[in-house]
Amino acid sequence: MRSALAIGVLGGLVAFLTPVQASERCGEVVAIETQERNTLRYAFMPPPGAQAVGVVTLVLLAGGAGHVDLDAQGCARKLKGNSLVRSVPLFNAAGFATAVVDAPTDFHGEDGLGGFRADPRHAKELGQVIADLRARTRGAVWVVGTSRGAISAANAASRLLGPAAPDGLVLTSALMAGQSSARKPWVAQSVFDLPLEDMRVPLLLVGHAADTCVRSPAGLMERVAARTRSARQQVVTVSGGPAKPPPAGLDACEGRTPHGFVDQEAEVAAGIARFVRGSTY
Repeated sequence: MRSALAIGVLGGLVAFLTPVQASERCGEVVAIETQERNTLRYAFMPPPGAQAVGVVTLVLLAGGAGHVDLDAQGCARKLKGNSLVRSVPLFNAAGFATAVVDAPTDFHGEDGLGGFRADPRHAKELGQVIADLRARTRGAVWVVGTSRGAISAANAASRLLGPAAPDGLVLTSALMAGQSSARKPWVAQSVFDLPLEDMRVPLLLVGHAADTCVRSPAGLMERVAARTRSARQQVVTVSGGPAKPPPAGLDACEGRTPHGFVDQEAEVAAGIARFVRGSTY
């Protein structure tokens, strides 16, 4: 009953959010100077009606180029269809603070983060965000990455230690299969390129049975889990969603498809919430 209620409440929130309400303010924009003397911004939003102190914060890493182009109100002007960007109100309603992370200023070009997602320097920059949030809230900080953002999230969770390390990791529709023949070498990157064996934090992997994106086959999630030393882990394959056939080719890797859990956002957000709180999806 508890999980059904949570899904119902979150689904109701989606139904009643008007465009005006959703666009008023998406979060406080926080700017951090990176070690490369560039600026990394994130949009921080605490849960409604609650103080930020002591709450669990979810660091949300979108896929694609990773450049969400935050405006002054903390709203994404790009990648608005990304599943994590769409789910911010759901996570907030479930009692979590959220931090939507933009690409640093030196990665605002066409490729965005590109091959930097697997770079140790990228992990350190995400560690700066995590440490800043932990100092701000004095609560746990989890990293959630979807699609190509899962590479960034796994990079942070497998390399960082101490106050900069996340308390847990959630990967949804993770990039687990690269394209070695692509014109740009970084397109071949996947989460398997990272030192997953160094990962010890709790890990949740979520994929969709109907995801036809060639980069995120749900059947490979068990291999990711097996490579880690996570203290607690769960692999979940979601089914259902729209009755229409999923798109083909690279369109299948877009956010409003089974790859992005379209029409099942509330279900997935509720499952993530349960796992972060110590239960199962």
